[in-house]
Amino acid sequence: MNLPLVLTQFLDRAVTYYGDKTAVITGTGSITYRELNGRVQRLSHGLQSEGIQKGDKVAYLAPNSLEMLEGFYGLFQAGAVMVPLNTRLKPEDNLFILDHSEAKLLFADEELYSLIKPIKDKLKTVRKIIVHAKSKECPETGYDEWIMKFPETAYQRAGVDEEDLASLLYTSGTTGDPKGVMLTHRNNYLHAMSSMHALRVSDRDVYLHVLPMFHVNGWGSPFYYTANGATHVCLKKTDPKTIFDACAVYGVTVMHMAPTVLNSLLQYNDENKPEIPKNVRVMIAGSAPPPSFVERVETELGWEFIQVYGMTESSPYSTYSVIRPQLDDLSSKEQYRLKAKAGFGMIGSEVRIVNEFGDEVPHDGISIGEVTVRSHGVMKGYWKNEQATKEAIQNGWLYTGDMATVDEHGYIDILDRKKDIIISGGENISSIEVEGVLYEHKDIVEAAVIAVPHEKWGETPHAFVVKRPSSEISEQEIIDFSRSRLAHFKAVTGVTFVKELPKTASGKIQKVHLRNEYWDKAGKTGRFVN
Repeated sequence: MNLPLVLTQFLDRAVTYYGDKTAVITGTGSITYRELNGRVQRLSHGLQSEGIQKGDKVAYLAPNSLEMLEGFYGLFQAGAVMVPLNTRLKPEDNLFILDHSEAKLLFADEELYSLIKPIKDKLKTVRKIIVHAKSKECPETGYDEWIMKFPETAYQRAGVDEEDLASLLYTSGTTGDPKGVMLTHRNNYLHAMSSMHALRVSDRDVYLHVLPMFHVNGWGSPFYYTANGATHVCLKKTDPKTIFDACAVYGVTVMHMAPTVLNSLLQYNDENKPEIPKNVRVMIAGSAPPPSFVERVETELGWEFIQVYGMTESSPYSTYSVIRPQLDDLSSKEQYRLKAKAGFGMIGSEVRIVNEFGDEVPHDGISIGEVTVRSHGVMKGYWKNEQATKEAIQNGWLYTGDMATVDEHGYIDILDRKKDIIISGGENISSIEVEGVLYEHKDIVEAAVIAVPHEKWGETPHAFVVKRPSSEISEQEIIDFSRSRLAHFKAVTGVTFVKELPKTASGKIQKVHLRNEYWDKAGKTGRFVN
């Protein structure tokens, strides 16, 4: 009989071969894989006592914590579906997701309970709220007391099939309601197998959860690090000092984070010179960084930089960028340029860049097309949204909405979101390329570029810049800097200085807010759509 590809196998394997090894480290202590498994059994029994059955949705609103991590496996044993909530959403957003997903039970950390309290009486399907780290003042059921009512004896698992849903992840809806991405056990399982190979995950890894676990299941990290018996470090807050301290204290070997977070670590290192452990791998997904950024990470921090690319709808990874052996003779400069790209397809993932007619573009590093993916990780579809599913998946290929080129070596370079490409005088401009140049300026901490209207050229690039606190750099200096390094039609024509850039919880810059801010200041009534 074939072994079904279900995620509960990952914890089973860890308990069998790494039962006495440290599984999870938190701010208050640590537990082994055998102890983690005991807590998971208790949770599954508890879910059963609350009437949770196979296929039921259970929501989590929590930071990176032991309770969140064990939630995945406790739910999967019961055949339930994990619905992680973004910790930065407003109460009304949570109301929509909880009702739309038909969640029957909600686990929330007390620090985030304020995001639920205003909507509690409006919830249509949630029957009970259970609160992690509950204080005496909170009126809900406390998780610690609740879970200890149930035994650690092995839970009789629901008959889960690999095509059953494992998680329902809601993409951020900057216009309209968010869409629920349906990922199956098979999606997550095979994605984990590809990821652990590409990222060289081993049982000697110590993984620090920087990326929120609600974000595409923390890029799948609760699955492949567990399967390999690696150690999870779960800290509720991860500012630069906390990250560096954790790396030094716990011997962290691997982290996943957004480019903006890694940039904050570089800035902190410049100013504070903390102790930096070596042999650390950092996985970065998001806007393509300039090669100079990759060089700084590898020379100043001594960490290995691995760029990955994907989206929620593909579990998420589709490509990764490392130097293949036949390219070892390239210069350091050329290698950094390749490492800054999205890279090439992971095992089990086919990636093509196609034009508007569906034909693959030439591998010349110039021709632009849309990234399309066919892989084991591509979602089952959008929950209760057949039309959006049909638009996203065409002839078996996921159309990502990302525009890219592919070079002679087969490395994909993401230029921009389809909606973010700037068209100036008939020429396509990648906002990401312009941002990469701005990041090379010593006085610029962060930058984001958007299109703004221009009488002559239709639209031109405009930069929102966070400068170093002591810097007195002017708008004209930045314009001149960009013109000195870019074709003049690509250079920024205006600059807005800001204290910080709006970001999602995963660290992605929200350009739609910058567009709206620009129009507000210009006294316009229109709005860009994202």
